[in-house]
Amino acid sequence: MEGHTSFTRQTLDAFRAADRPGPVHMLNLIRLREWAVYEDGHDAAGRAVTGLEAYQAYGRLSAPVLAELGGSILWRGGFELSLVGPPDAVWDIAFIAEYPSPTAFVAMLRDLRYRKAMVHRQAGVADSRLIRYSALPPGTGFAG
Repeated sequence: MEGHTSFTRQTLDAFRAADRPGPVHMLNLIRLREWAVYEDGHDAAGRAVTGLEAYQAYGRLSAPVLAELGGSILWRGGFELSLVGPPDAVWDIAFIAEYPSPTAFVAMLRDLRYRKAMVHRQAGVADSRLIRYSALPPGTGFAG
């Protein structure tokens, strides 16, 4: 079964319609393929690569675009154990990216360098979740 690896036109339109001032946080949950799936079966160097290698290429190529738009990675974590939820819900990579605004995120999607990097993301990712949050002030309780 194929997982979720991209958004639909409708979800992107809803994202753009919810533009507002201030930062946006994007929770990224990534499950990688064992082997990357490129159209011709190989990466640009003509070799078979793992899903992790493909995702790392995506990261290297997209990082300058993220930085130029004022974005950053706020948090990254390594999976250890799922305490609540399906036991097979394992994510290889988890991180929260911050963008200065929803408009900055959309600008990243339109950047030609980012679009070229996406080839590697799509090749390496088996399933993913990309969830938008607004930044709230930190607190001492779970609900704020």
